[in-house]
Amino acid sequence: MLKVYLSGEIHTDWREQIIDGAKDLDVEFHSPVTNHEASDDCGVTILGAEPNKYWHDHKGAMVNAIRTRKGIADADVVVVRFGEKYRQWNAAFDAGFAAALGKSLIVLQQPDHDHALKEVDAAALAMAREPSEVVEILRYVLTGDLPA
Repeated sequence: MLKVYLSGEIHTDWREQIIDGAKDLDVEFHSPVTNHEASDDCGVTILGAEPNKYWHDHKGAMVNAIRTRKGIADADVVVVRFGEKYRQWNAAFDAGFAAALGKSLIVLQQPDHDHALKEVDAAALAMAREPSEVVEILRYVLTGDLPA
């Protein structure tokens, strides 16, 4: 079984595309909480309200980091998606953390991010443009089969 952590952009269905495409593979997927409100508010919901937005966000970031670090540490492969509309600074951290742990890193990005992500891409073992390419990488890793 290959454990894959899907990190990064939460505003599109790229995770579902990969999960659906890999249904016939022996893969277990994990990811951060993708409900934006729950992710933003987890810290204050669990640890108490904060009147200052900075500390509100900080509490959420710390609680989410526990989940993210565990997910990345347990993964065999980490896929980090950088979306088109939003800058995912946490995705850059996740990519760096995965690389520092020696995890196999796949970056999923569009061409307009190539220059900005050149250092992240240098740490990756593969850089894909489409979720279907990630599925084919996973298929090849598990079976040695190339796409038809």
